[in-house]
Amino acid sequence: MLSLRPLSRISPKGPICRYKHSSTPRLVETDSLGMPLKPTWSVHELLSSYPSPKLPPDTLRKLYTLSALVPPEAGTPEHAKVTKELEEMVRLVEAVRLVTTQGVVVAGRGEKEDMDRKHYGNPDDDREDGYGQELLQHAARTVDGYYVVETDRTRRTSSAS
Repeated sequence: MLSLRPLSRISPKGPICRYKHSSTPRLVETDSLGMPLKPTWSVHELLSSYPSPKLPPDTLRKLYTLSALVPPEAGTPEHAKVTKELEEMVRLVEAVRLVTTQGVVVAGRGEKEDMDRKHYGNPDDDREDGYGQELLQHAARTVDGYYVVETDRTRRTSSAS
Protein backbone atom coordinates (compact mmCIF):
# COMPACT_ATOMS: atom_id res chain seq x y z
CA MET A 1 0.00 0.00 0.00
CA LEU A 2 1.37 3.39 -0.95
CA SER A 3 0.85 6.48 1.13
CA LEU A 4 1.99 10.09 1.28
CA ARG A 5 3.80 11.22 4.40
CA PRO A 6 5.50 14.49 5.30
CA LEU A 7 9.25 14.10 5.28
CA SER A 8 11.60 16.76 6.54
CA ARG A 9 14.65 17.54 4.46
CA ILE A 10 17.67 15.51 5.46
CA SER A 11 20.59 17.85 5.94
CA PRO A 12 23.35 18.27 8.49
CA LYS A 13 22.98 20.84 11.24
CA GLY A 14 25.22 23.86 11.43
CA PRO A 15 26.58 26.42 8.98
CA ILE A 16 26.20 24.10 6.00
CA CYS A 17 22.40 24.57 6.13
CA ARG A 18 22.53 28.29 5.47
CA TYR A 19 22.41 27.94 1.69
CA LYS A 20 19.23 25.95 1.27
CA HIS A 21 16.49 25.27 3.76
CA SER A 22 12.87 24.38 3.35
CA SER A 23 10.59 25.29 6.25
CA THR A 24 7.59 23.35 4.97
CA PRO A 25 7.84 19.56 4.79
CA ARG A 26 7.17 17.97 1.43
CA LEU A 27 4.79 15.07 0.95
CA VAL A 28 6.76 12.07 -0.17
CA GLU A 29 5.33 8.85 -1.54
CA THR A 30 6.28 5.97 0.78
CA ASP A 31 5.74 2.24 1.02
CA SER A 32 3.85 0.52 3.84
CA LEU A 33 6.92 0.71 6.10
CA GLY A 34 7.30 4.45 5.59
CA MET A 35 10.35 4.20 3.34
CA PRO A 36 10.43 6.79 0.54
CA LEU A 37 10.00 5.26 -2.92
CA LYS A 38 12.31 7.84 -4.51
CA PRO A 39 15.37 9.61 -3.10
CA THR A 40 14.40 12.72 -1.14
CA TRP A 41 17.62 14.63 -1.79
CA SER A 42 20.81 14.37 -3.82
CA VAL A 43 24.39 15.53 -3.54
CA HIS A 44 24.04 17.46 -6.80
CA GLU A 45 20.96 19.26 -5.48
CA LEU A 46 22.77 20.14 -2.25
CA LEU A 47 25.91 21.34 -4.03
CA SER A 48 23.90 23.42 -6.48
CA SER A 49 22.88 25.63 -3.56
CA TYR A 50 26.53 26.62 -2.92
CA PRO A 51 28.24 29.44 -4.80
CA SER A 52 30.17 28.26 -7.84
CA PRO A 53 33.88 29.13 -7.69
CA LYS A 54 35.63 30.38 -10.81
CA LEU A 55 38.98 28.87 -11.71
CA PRO A 56 41.25 31.30 -13.60
CA PRO A 57 43.10 29.92 -16.65
CA ASP A 58 46.44 30.70 -14.94
CA THR A 59 45.54 28.40 -12.04
CA LEU A 60 44.63 25.58 -14.41
CA ARG A 61 47.89 26.05 -16.31
CA LYS A 62 49.85 26.03 -13.03
CA LEU A 63 48.14 22.79 -11.90
CA TYR A 64 49.05 21.12 -15.18
CA THR A 65 52.65 22.36 -14.91
CA LEU A 66 52.97 21.06 -11.34
CA SER A 67 51.60 17.71 -12.54
CA ALA A 68 54.12 17.63 -15.42
CA LEU A 69 51.25 17.52 -17.92
CA VAL A 70 50.56 19.54 -21.04
CA PRO A 71 47.58 21.85 -20.40
CA PRO A 72 44.78 22.03 -22.96
CA GLU A 73 44.69 25.14 -25.13
CA ALA A 74 42.54 27.94 -23.71
CA GLY A 75 39.21 28.27 -25.49
CA THR A 76 39.02 24.60 -26.55
CA PRO A 77 36.16 22.32 -25.48
CA GLU A 78 38.65 20.19 -23.52
CA HIS A 79 39.84 23.27 -21.58
CA ALA A 80 36.24 24.21 -20.76
CA LYS A 81 35.43 20.64 -19.67
CA VAL A 82 38.48 20.35 -17.38
CA THR A 83 37.83 23.80 -15.90
CA LYS A 84 34.20 22.95 -15.15
CA GLU A 85 35.14 19.62 -13.53
CA LEU A 86 37.78 21.26 -11.33
CA GLU A 87 35.37 24.02 -10.32
CA GLU A 88 32.87 21.35 -9.23
CA MET A 89 35.58 19.62 -7.19
CA VAL A 90 36.51 22.90 -5.52
CA ARG A 91 32.82 23.49 -4.74
CA LEU A 92 32.61 20.05 -3.10
CA VAL A 93 35.74 20.67 -1.02
CA GLU A 94 34.41 24.05 0.12
CA ALA A 95 31.09 22.44 1.09
CA VAL A 96 32.91 19.78 3.12
CA ARG A 97 34.98 22.46 4.86
CA LEU A 98 31.76 24.13 6.06
CA VAL A 99 30.61 21.03 7.96
CA THR A 100 30.75 21.55 11.72
CA THR A 101 32.69 18.73 13.37
CA GLN A 102 32.43 20.03 16.91
CA GLY A 103 31.55 17.19 19.28
CA VAL A 104 32.51 14.45 16.80
CA VAL A 105 34.56 11.68 18.40
CA VAL A 106 37.18 10.19 16.11
CA ALA A 107 38.15 6.53 16.48
CA GLY A 108 41.80 6.11 17.36
CA ARG A 109 44.34 4.63 15.01
CA GLY A 110 43.89 0.88 14.71
CA GLU A 111 40.67 0.97 16.71
CA LYS A 112 37.75 -0.86 15.19
CA GLU A 113 34.71 1.21 14.44
CA ASP A 114 31.80 -0.40 16.19
CA MET A 115 28.33 1.12 16.46
CA ASP A 116 27.50 -1.29 19.28
CA ARG A 117 30.04 0.51 21.49
CA LYS A 118 27.96 3.62 21.28
CA HIS A 119 24.89 1.80 22.58
CA TYR A 120 26.22 -1.07 24.66
CA GLY A 121 29.76 -0.11 25.66
CA ASN A 122 33.02 -1.73 24.64
CA PRO A 123 32.50 -5.47 24.01
CA ASP A 124 36.14 -6.13 24.95
CA ASP A 125 35.50 -5.02 28.52
CA ASP A 126 34.61 -7.83 30.91
CA ARG A 127 31.21 -7.32 32.41
CA GLU A 128 30.43 -8.71 35.81
CA ASP A 129 26.67 -8.76 35.31
CA GLY A 130 26.83 -11.69 32.86
CA TYR A 131 25.66 -9.56 29.95
CA GLY A 132 25.28 -11.76 26.86
CA GLN A 133 25.82 -14.98 28.75
CA GLU A 134 22.17 -16.03 28.52
CA LEU A 135 22.66 -16.79 24.81
CA LEU A 136 25.30 -19.43 25.61
CA GLN A 137 22.67 -21.75 27.05
CA HIS A 138 21.21 -22.15 23.55
CA ALA A 139 24.53 -23.15 21.95
CA ALA A 140 25.10 -26.76 20.98
CA ARG A 141 28.69 -26.67 22.30
CA THR A 142 30.53 -24.28 24.58
CA VAL A 143 33.95 -24.31 26.21
CA ASP A 144 34.83 -21.96 29.07
CA GLY A 145 32.03 -19.55 28.21
CA TYR A 146 32.75 -19.44 24.46
CA TYR A 147 30.78 -20.82 21.54
CA VAL A 148 32.38 -23.77 19.76
CA VAL A 149 31.88 -23.91 16.00
CA GLU A 150 32.82 -27.00 14.04
CA THR A 151 34.55 -26.46 10.71
CA ASP A 152 34.93 -28.71 7.68
CA ARG A 153 38.70 -28.96 8.07
CA THR A 154 40.17 -32.12 9.41
CA ARG A 155 41.60 -31.74 12.87
CA ARG A 156 45.20 -32.45 13.67
CA THR A 157 45.79 -34.55 16.68
CA SER A 158 48.34 -33.16 19.07
CA SER A 159 51.37 -35.37 18.98
CA ALA A 160 54.90 -34.97 20.21
CA SER A 161 56.94 -33.23 17.52
